[in-house]
Amino acid sequence: MLRLSSSVRRSAGPLAAAARRCLSAAAFPSLTVSSEGLSANGAFAESQLAYLDPHADDVARLDDALRRSQAGVVSHYYMDPELQGILSGLTWPHVFTADSLAMGDAAVKMAREGATSIVCLGVDFMAESVKATLESQGFKDLPVYRVAQEHIGCSLAASAEAPAYGAWLSQAAARERSLHIVYINTSLLTKAKAQALVPTITCTSSNVLRTVLQAFSQVPDLTVWYGPDTYMGENLRCLLAGLAELSADEIRRLHPDHTPETLRAALDHFEVFPQGNCVVHHQFGGEVAEMLRTHYADAYHTAHLEVPGEMFAVANEASKNGRGVVGSTSNILDFICSVAQDAVETGAQDKLTFVLGTEAGMITPVVHELQRLVKGSKTAVEIVFPVSQDAISVTGEARDTGLAVVPGVTGGEGCSSAGGCATCKFMKMNSLEALMDVLDLVADPSPSLAKFIPAQRSFQVQGRSSNEVGAIPILNMREFSQTGELPRNLVEDILKR
Repeated sequence: MLRLSSSVRRSAGPLAAAARRCLSAAAFPSLTVSSEGLSANGAFAESQLAYLDPHADDVARLDDALRRSQAGVVSHYYMDPELQGILSGLTWPHVFTADSLAMGDAAVKMAREGATSIVCLGVDFMAESVKATLESQGFKDLPVYRVAQEHIGCSLAASAEAPAYGAWLSQAAARERSLHIVYINTSLLTKAKAQALVPTITCTSSNVLRTVLQAFSQVPDLTVWYGPDTYMGENLRCLLAGLAELSADEIRRLHPDHTPETLRAALDHFEVFPQGNCVVHHQFGGEVAEMLRTHYADAYHTAHLEVPGEMFAVANEASKNGRGVVGSTSNILDFICSVAQDAVETGAQDKLTFVLGTEAGMITPVVHELQRLVKGSKTAVEIVFPVSQDAISVTGEARDTGLAVVPGVTGGEGCSSAGGCATCKFMKMNSLEALMDVLDLVADPSPSLAKFIPAQRSFQVQGRSSNEVGAIPILNMREFSQTGELPRNLVEDILKR
């Protein structure tokens, strides 16, 4: 926590007021990508820009450490921009950045191609999931390491391990024909306990709507229980209500078995856990949404399904006119690239503006893809970070020698209680130096490596390990992704419990 002198504290009010006026005039910080290079507007954007062109010495040092250790690295899109920038410059082949589900698949591919261990850059439940995926594919003895000895938590995953979630699932278990749809961003322990109580299938933010629609069409008189992300659940309810207002023909194009009547009936049987959220996406609140409507009415709007309803509504409204998307990190990346590619192919010379309604770490893959797309064209693309104008800190530096005020509350995470967030403090526990330390231990094995192994929190469920039971909802989702239907065993479980 930044500590301020008494004189600085006395001046914090006027400084903050002045900063708010400046931020209000300039709205939100942004990065612009064009064939001429990158440019930043605002201190927060400048800090992101600094990491997009990594230092060659850092890249070479990490490349060498990976070759010596023969390790693979899987990292999440929300990783620290500095570390993402370095990872993107590596020549070592076993490095992959994606959303949480794809991280496990990438680890399996690396194992098949010769990686002798996997380092997971993310929060703890991601390392658990990567390990479970490897074990399910025959790589039970391949070690998975985190890069922090401390617990790398997640507010959303923690909410699913609270007593309130268990009590909510007990209500589901008491109702006939219940299906629990649990977000992938939860621990194996959560998935195992849920499966023991209620038939459960995992979902991602990319496939959750398809999962809900298929479940209601495939199982008569079903009640769906979605958790733990309250915002995503309420946003899904909003999407279902919006779909129910479409014509029968429009709905059939989305799902052949649904009509306005079936969707309205589904809304009456769709339950959402009321006490779970991600601390990052929680910050995209009403103030941010209002500023977007005021200053960025002509922009393209993106929003992760986990954001609060106000921010979701802005992007959802834009999506109806082809100028926005709501969904997963991958959906957001694909949408931005698709619009940019169309502009390049048609020779458009106007600047495209996109609001990045998710964690700021996404800027690294977005910029790298855009640089490839706009190279040699006259198209420029601006990426806007919707950080609240209240999300500022007084640094204590003199105005003429440094930054007196910077984006981000004094906790350092770029968030404001009024809305608008920059980064996830848990993801930022993964750093270059921490990764280097673990790779050194892998190259020269030491007993201290045990501190970096994901926690083994296992118990018995009807004679089976919780890791085995916790994998069932994930396997249900994988089969659904392949066939488009709920697995037969899952449907039978719903009907017989």
